[in-house]
Amino acid sequence: MPIGSVFNSGVEGFNRVSQGIEKASAEINRASIEQQDDAQLAQQRQLTAARPEEAVTAPVAQPARVDEALVNLKVEEFNAKANTQSIQTADDVLGTLIDIKV
Repeated sequence: MPIGSVFNSGVEGFNRVSQGIEKASAEINRASIEQQDDAQLAQQRQLTAARPEEAVTAPVAQPARVDEALVNLKVEEFNAKANTQSIQTADDVLGTLIDIKV
């Protein structure tokens, strides 16, 4: 396998990792905003409730998946380390080949 191919694979993998990190970060941000909105909505309902049981009722919504986004971030960290190691190895091999030819 040519050295350039290994190097390009590492760079492409690192670019995919960057996209995955951006996606997971956006998901965490979205979940955080939704949680703030839910808390504000619950507070507003509590202030405007006519009966005590209405004040306790929370809106039914899909829970935010912050845990899944954090796991994805950790997976992307491992992928970034692997791709970085591939790039470093290709660089080391290329440096050795250049030293041998000179």
